[in-house]
Amino acid sequence: MSTPKIMVIDDEKIVVDMTKMHLVKEGFDVETFLGAAPALERLKEEKFDVVVTDLKMKGIDGMEVLRTIKRLYPDIQVIMITAFAHLNTSMEAFRGQVFDFFPKPFKIKDFIASVNRALGRSGQPS
Repeated sequence: MSTPKIMVIDDEKIVVDMTKMHLVKEGFDVETFLGAAPALERLKEEKFDVVVTDLKMKGIDGMEVLRTIKRLYPDIQVIMITAFAHLNTSMEAFRGQVFDFFPKPFKIKDFIASVNRALGRSGQPS
């Protein structure tokens, strides 16, 4: 089985760097983007299994990323992270078929478990 490919989109470099570090340590192939536009372009070229996106970003925000992915690539699971976790925002995300929703700061253990669930696995990456 091939290594799962994870895309991480966040406009904060520290967030993409830390998220990538933890995902790579778990055995995932990870690409990071500091904005949604280049990330959505990359999706045209490469298949990803899971996309992790920030909610609030300049330009294209996380909700637009979610809508675009679900319209064009419905089999990709989207996990949303945000420092602006309001109930109506999380409800909107789940209506938009987000797989999971994490308020920042989040526990890495819970986040990794969610990525594994999004991949249909309960254990560690192989």
